Amino acid sequence: MIRPRRFPVLPWHRGFLLMLPSIRKHAAVAFRHLKPEAREEAIQEVVCNALRTYVRLVQLKKVDLAYPTVLARYSVAQVKDGRKVGGKLNVHDVSSDYAQREKRFNVQRLDQFDSKEEAWLEAFIEDKRSGPAEIATSKIDFTAWLKSLRYRIRRIAKVLATGEKTSIAAKKFHVSAGRISQLRKELAQSWNDFRRETDPAA
Repeated sequence: MIRPRRFPVLPWHRGFLLMLPSIRKHAAVAFRHLKPEAREEAIQEVVCNALRTYVRLVQLKKVDLAYPTVLARYSVAQVKDGRKVGGKLNVHDVSSDYAQREKRFNVQRLDQFDSKEEAWLEAFIEDKRSGPAEIATSKIDFTAWLKSLRYRIRRIAKVLATGEKTSIAAKKFHVSAGRISQLRKELAQSWNDFRRETDPAA
């Protein structure tokens, strides 16, 4: 039987854990404008930054200077400046907040969360015959096409895009299976027409 490895609990752990709720609360307020996923990531970065600072104060025997509010403020400022624990500032990394801020661009997700369907949706399944650029272009076009549809039809299109069965989609939207089949054909034709308008060579 393999026993889990036990690590020693250092004396200062308890002190930091007592401050952790206050640090997380301060970070949550500071990043309340972000979307849930980005906000949680930012909060975790603040916690990591605060821990690193706290450990340094312990090493310098200045732990009496460690207050949760001060640690939180400093760590939030570090995270907003793009300074992550364990990483260097890289202006050439497109996923880096620092690079996005310095070069004045932002990165958007190609998938999206539909709060009504409560599911992550990918517009396309990646095809081995298509390159990354083609896939990215198609996803962007697909999002634009969805926005051109009426609200109810757009909801149905999103569900069908996940590969949902006709019978299940029909039950979900309280229509007949025949109507869903008809909509599949109409949506396919609409998508093809949209692609020809945006790219005649498509």
